[in-house]
Amino acid sequence: MDYAYTLWILTLPVAMFLTIGLSGDRLKSNAAGILGTAGLAVIAALSWFTAFSYFGSGLPESGFQPVIAAQTTWLAFTETLVIHLGILLDPLSVMMLVVITTVSLMVHIYSLGYMHGERGYNRYYAFLSLFTFSMLGLVVATNIFQMYIFWELVGVSSYLLIGFYYEKPSAVAAAKKAFIVTRFADLGFLIGILLLSFNTGTFDFAALNDMSGSAIAQPVTTVFMGLSVSTWAMLLIFMGGAGKSAMFPLHIWLPDAMEGPTPVSALIHAATMVVAGVYLVARLFPVYHFAAPDSLEVIAWVGSFTSLFAAVIACTQLDIKRVLAFSTLSQIGYMMVALGVSGYGDEGVGYMASLFHLFTHAFFKALLFLGAGSVIHAVHSNLMTDMGGLRKYMPLTHLTFLIACLTIAGVPPLSGFFSKDEILVAAFEHNKVIFAVQWFVAGLTAFYMFRLYFNIFWNSDPHYHHTPHESPPTMTGPLLFLAAASVLAGFVPFHDFVTTDGKPLETEFHTLVAVPSVLIGLAGIALAWWMYARKNSRPESVAQTLHGLYSAAFRKFYIDELYLFITHQLIFRFISRPVAWFDRHIVDGTMNLIGNTTVSVSVAIKKMQSGELQWYIWYFTSGVLVLTLILLYLN
Repeated sequence: MDYAYTLWILTLPVAMFLTIGLSGDRLKSNAAGILGTAGLAVIAALSWFTAFSYFGSGLPESGFQPVIAAQTTWLAFTETLVIHLGILLDPLSVMMLVVITTVSLMVHIYSLGYMHGERGYNRYYAFLSLFTFSMLGLVVATNIFQMYIFWELVGVSSYLLIGFYYEKPSAVAAAKKAFIVTRFADLGFLIGILLLSFNTGTFDFAALNDMSGSAIAQPVTTVFMGLSVSTWAMLLIFMGGAGKSAMFPLHIWLPDAMEGPTPVSALIHAATMVVAGVYLVARLFPVYHFAAPDSLEVIAWVGSFTSLFAAVIACTQLDIKRVLAFSTLSQIGYMMVALGVSGYGDEGVGYMASLFHLFTHAFFKALLFLGAGSVIHAVHSNLMTDMGGLRKYMPLTHLTFLIACLTIAGVPPLSGFFSKDEILVAAFEHNKVIFAVQWFVAGLTAFYMFRLYFNIFWNSDPHYHHTPHESPPTMTGPLLFLAAASVLAGFVPFHDFVTTDGKPLETEFHTLVAVPSVLIGLAGIALAWWMYARKNSRPESVAQTLHGLYSAAFRKFYIDELYLFITHQLIFRFISRPVAWFDRHIVDGTMNLIGNTTVSVSVAIKKMQSGELQWYIWYFTSGVLVLTLILLYLN
């Protein structure tokens, strides 16, 4: 089949961005939203059509084969080291097209109601289109350098959207924090790209992932400081993914990113920016597995620690969006763990499970954020202490939020149960310690999500100043769609479509893993009900009993303070200030001395060009006399 039409999937969001962005305030109220949403609906339809066409081609024994839908040469360094710009369709990219466009469409529709009347409404929809374009370009890239270009565009887009309320200092600070932290990570990514491409002679994913080993043989045999160059390269590339996916210790930007509009939070957390790191590792998984297996161990442990670390913090936060932000950190950690413990081919359960969880997580996490936005829209506060009893006033939001909480808690037969269960199976078969950590995190996840749910929709009514009301259909419609997707997505035979080698993967139900995971999830829900379903003193008692741990978790284990100490007290004080002094006094001083000396000399000799004839005669005569004396002396 000819997939040339997929160029429109990239062209339309650019057209929307330019049209809405350049029109400014000339577009009438809501016109920008309708135009952007209509364009995204077309893109989503094209993406779904592509998925049905690609996956509907059958399940041949050779598996689904990659298709280059379009390609052009951009830069050619050598005969082999060439940078192309194109569109790669394979199970991984096609799945991501569906996820990105579907969630983005729901965010566009939801924003018609949520952002109505907001100052900068047109600018908001222009930035949404740019963000969608950046992420779509990233996932269909045919080579790692094209991915890097769109990777940076995603960073720019997130900066613009996080700082949308640019009149708020906190929003500006959050945007800068996200941009700076991810830039440090992306420096490692770029160095990794250069190392890998220099040693393999190619940027193309097809050549890098070629199982014949021709592309990756050289970096495997080259050793630097005890590790192969391929391991160094892949660890540096993972550094870029860890920054974008907010893995510890590069996670500090993500909670502050909540300063952007709530629909933006849904887009960033569910389907775009934070899953880019998972996509990056999955895209280069054959290289990781065959050329740098040690780096997969690092990925597994970093993901495991991040999932536990973030889950503990989420148990203490009061801002509902920050609870969901740390929940995202924890769930992305789950996905990284699955990739880190995965094998290849018939042993690639972890790879499939990671992307299956990415797929299901996109729907239920978008539902959680949009549900939180619906609540904030009703009560005009982010704090759960200002909420309670909202199930009476917002029945649709309550129902959909409950479905999302049950899904992320892994309650069967909702989608989160199926994808999380496969991750736990992969971890159980690879590393029992990592499995135990992730099993415990499953219980924490259920606890903090139902802590959030009970505090918002149950507990006591805080006597609202105005009666809360259900959100308009433009907001509840996407909630109902995402709730249905959260319920049904688990029944997709994902193991038949997205695997390490493109071939169907045989999976089976593991009772010894599934039953304990469900039980600990139900235990977490029961504990949350006991503590938060009704107003009581139990939460305060537990906080007092675990005072040190609770305070540390509430302050996010002082990681932000540690970064501030390192930057202000160490880097600025002992490095930046001496460098600034050297620049100001030595470098600038030397240049100023040269300039001042030149000026002084020019002032002293400028009379030689005064225009007075008698002075010229005196200079001439003096010169002749001096030359005469020199000649007489020499003779």
